[in-house]
Amino acid sequence: MAKNALQAQLLKAGLVDSKKANKISKQTQHAKRTGDSSNIDAKKALADAQAKKIEKDQKLNQEKQQLLEEKMLKANIIQMIKQHQLTETNGDISYQFVDDSKVKKLFITQKLYDQIVSGHVVIARLDDSYALLPRPLADRIDSKLEGFMVVSNDTVEDELAEDDPYAAYVIPDDLMW
Repeated sequence: MAKNALQAQLLKAGLVDSKKANKISKQTQHAKRTGDSSNIDAKKALADAQAKKIEKDQKLNQEKQQLLEEKMLKANIIQMIKQHQLTETNGDISYQFVDDSKVKKLFITQKLYDQIVSGHVVIARLDDSYALLPRPLADRIDSKLEGFMVVSNDTVEDELAEDDPYAAYVIPDDLMW
């Protein structure tokens, strides 16, 4: 027996036999259960969307991992500075230096002053204050992450302009004002 009116009319007209009608009805039921060819396209689109989402999630995870590693590196550097900073630095002599275009002043001993001027001791940024570090440690810290060293007198910067009229007059670093 035919399932719908069209199949019944085709059977009466003799255009389709009963086996063929049953086969077509089974195919339509199967297509309804499993989905049409448009459903296959939807599955492909869904798989593509999932692949893009996975790729996006991996990129976000990499960025988070990089931020976490950078945060850990900063924390390790701050810990190294706190552990190895020179103590007994308070003294009568003031050492002035520039940090972020502001002039800062530290009161230190004469021995530390001489070591800073000669480049054996470096001034490093520690949270909201400053710490005095030995040169080898400061070099290791600077090689890991830049931005902590504020004063390093060992490096000579030759940024003199060619037309500078005062280029021949050298101002010593240990000049007292």
